[in-house]
Amino acid sequence: MDRIAPTRRPSGRSSGHQRWENLLFVHYTFPVEVLRPLVPPELDLDPWTDGLMWVGIVPFEMKDIRPAFVPFGLDFLETNLRTYVSRRGEPGVYFFSLEASSLLAVEAARLGWGLPYFHADMSVETTDGLVRYETARRNTSTRSTFEYRVGAKLGTSEPGTLEHFLLERYYLFTVQEGRVSKGHVHHVPYPAHAAELTHIDDGLLVAAGLPAPTSLAAPAAVHFSPGVDVEVFGPWEEKNE
Repeated sequence: MDRIAPTRRPSGRSSGHQRWENLLFVHYTFPVEVLRPLVPPELDLDPWTDGLMWVGIVPFEMKDIRPAFVPFGLDFLETNLRTYVSRRGEPGVYFFSLEASSLLAVEAARLGWGLPYFHADMSVETTDGLVRYETARRNTSTRSTFEYRVGAKLGTSEPGTLEHFLLERYYLFTVQEGRVSKGHVHHVPYPAHAAELTHIDDGLLVAAGLPAPTSLAAPAAVHFSPGVDVEVFGPWEEKNE
């Protein structure tokens, strides 16, 4: 599978620009048989070389979110829950859910992209280097809290490494009534850091139908990135062949 081609910018004009800041990547692993029923059959699962499926929780800050034709942008908080898939040999992301603190962003993403966005009350604050990020999905009991410290610089990820597999994902796929659509984001490789997760209380996994980690099951990998500027392309509905 070609994991380098998606990193190249598509030709033509983008559909919008964004900046993603202060991203925390918290990853758990699950057996393939746990994930298969939760991912549409139109998408192939993309396990790492250990044969396990990786599921990422990514809380971060969205800045200056704007379509190409709009001169101003939105700022809001977002947390997504995702796993890694492929479609016709192209590697990408499948989202179980996305929380956003902006109702306008939620409605626009649901309508324009068919993504499972939810409106949430969200906050982030930093005290003496300790970041506390909270999200509570509106009208539900789904809540998550992440506390962490940013660690040493790791630099950009090398192709073939686990970090590149987890972080450098540029295609996203949605499936509606059997129809597959693809979006493409373009940005420079993430400047990655190690991160120390000091506390997590996450309800997103269970809300998506995944098993809750036990108190002894630490995340399999935790990373941080200060952020990247992003161009967004698509979405494009797949043509029948």
